[in-house]
Amino acid sequence: MQANDAQTLVLCALSDGPLHGYAVNAAIEELTGRKLGPGSLYGALTRLEAKGLIEPLDEVARTRPVQLTPKGREVLEKELRSMARVAAAGLRGLGVSLA
Repeated sequence: MQANDAQTLVLCALSDGPLHGYAVNAAIEELTGRKLGPGSLYGALTRLEAKGLIEPLDEVARTRPVQLTPKGREVLEKELRSMARVAAAGLRGLGVSLA
């Protein structure tokens, strides 16, 4: 999995609200059927925070939850809309209905 893929998965996991690292990975596993490795997960979290797409919240029970920033929501929506267009075009090309 590429770094951008891991970052998109993390942003998707956080779209429902703040989570800590383990919970982010559990949400990704529920979505995709597989977990990110620790390096991929925490690397993605670090990069997303550096880009201003997520922000840490106060520590809760020795965990550090993070949440999407407004910029993170905007970037995620743009990325998902782009992915949806690509998926729709590919499915049309295969003769598969979107419904």
